[in-house]
Amino acid sequence: MNTLRNNLAREIRIAKSLYGNLHKSATGILTQLIRKTRLSIIHGDIVLIGDSWYVKHSGLLALANRRHCHGICSKLILAASQPDNSKWVFKATVFSSPSCQGFVGYGDANPSNVSPLVHGAEMRVAETRAVNPALRKAYGIGICSLEELGALTFEKQMRENGGKLPLLSLQNRVDP
Repeated sequence: MNTLRNNLAREIRIAKSLYGNLHKSATGILTQLIRKTRLSIIHGDIVLIGDSWYVKHSGLLALANRRHCHGICSKLILAASQPDNSKWVFKATVFSSPSCQGFVGYGDANPSNVSPLVHGAEMRVAETRAVNPALRKAYGIGICSLEELGALTFEKQMRENGGKLPLLSLQNRVDP
């Protein structure tokens, strides 16, 4: 219990150092997420954009690993996709245990809804966007994932950051 309290205090301290004074509701949501899931700002699992927290794909995969996820199956929905236009739709199913019937998520990507940084990789983005909501459902994560955001949100962050990439990872920035 004491370790959890220390980790939580450290996570809140890091969040405040990165994002400034947090609104009480933002701190409450962060506290709840960390207690329930052990997601971490320090490990780059969660980020704050605007007034909202977002979980990253890597954080969801780490959570699934900690909870001994039984498997993830993703399938291309060819009938809804347009390969010639780089428009892809995937369905993903997460099996949290051997007896689980699966948690389903869908994801799509095309050149108009992905960052210019990943043009040409729309198929992989669509698969990630399908896996993330399935993982969020399986493990009760009530916030959206960063990868599910469209290109407009990313471009807005770029403008607000003076053309620099938004802070997406704390790697090499925080000494835990």
